[in-house]
Amino acid sequence: MKVWIPHQAGLNLVGELPSGVTVEVAEDTERLPSAVADVRFWVPPFLAASTATALLDELPDLAVVQLLSAGADAWAGRMPSGVTLCDARGVHDPSTAEWVVTAILAQLRAFPTFVRAQADRRWAFDEAAPTDELSGKRVLIVGAGSIGTAVRNRLAPFEVSFTLVARTARPGQGVHGVEELPRLLPEADVVVVLVPLTDQTRGLIDKAFLAAMPDGALLVNGARGPVASTEALVAELGTGRISAALDVTDPEPLPADSPLWTMPNVLLTPHVAGSVRGLLPRAYRLVGEQVRRFAAGQPLINTVVDGY
Repeated sequence: MKVWIPHQAGLNLVGELPSGVTVEVAEDTERLPSAVADVRFWVPPFLAASTATALLDELPDLAVVQLLSAGADAWAGRMPSGVTLCDARGVHDPSTAEWVVTAILAQLRAFPTFVRAQADRRWAFDEAAPTDELSGKRVLIVGAGSIGTAVRNRLAPFEVSFTLVARTARPGQGVHGVEELPRLLPEADVVVVLVPLTDQTRGLIDKAFLAAMPDGALLVNGARGPVASTEALVAELGTGRISAALDVTDPEPLPADSPLWTMPNVLLTPHVAGSVRGLLPRAYRLVGEQVRRFAAGQPLINTVVDGY
């Protein structure tokens, strides 16, 4: 059985595999390591869906596509018949949760203001002090999956209160349905959005969503850029009424002339929440486990179903 992975380092990270499994490095879909025949298990290059999906129909023996990303929006619905799609749910939980906590603290404690002042060699005590604080804040997490759970666990020691929202309410677990957002948003000091990009979540953060947030609230988008309407973001954030920390934008990269770059109440990072040194070891532990499961005829985990 032939397996393609996108990183040379992955050869030493997947662990011991069954006899008969051959692993090859396919870093570039334009320069493949061998003939496409017999490729049964494929790990596409990270964040390369725009070019990699074109290869799907050229792999006649393909059975599994294992993504390295938690989001599968670029791949869902495109699998040929008989091919199972799996995402990397769980792999990005620690890094993305750390980014969320960092972004919240940085904004509340006015670190961007102090960084700008440092660049100017200016003591900015009077510009930002006293800053806000995280303690006592009401945090609304929109996306109560594994990353949302990781965020909650890391924020819990800060003495905050939580409200969780998912696509479908889970009353027994204290999780509200997304249809309750109009009622819940006005009660939140910090709104963390971690939903996958689907037809249902595209444009979720719109004019009404932002208007429902109370004065002084903080929006944190660690999901996907198109989950938010850029036009609505620019309009609402431009008033200075609320603030935001954005790891994702629509489009990406954010154009140089976007007003978001220069708004003092906006913290921008270039889609790096999951980009940490520990990513590949975690990712290839999952890949190795999945290959072993597949070779043994066992059910795969993290399978992406219709309606993802």
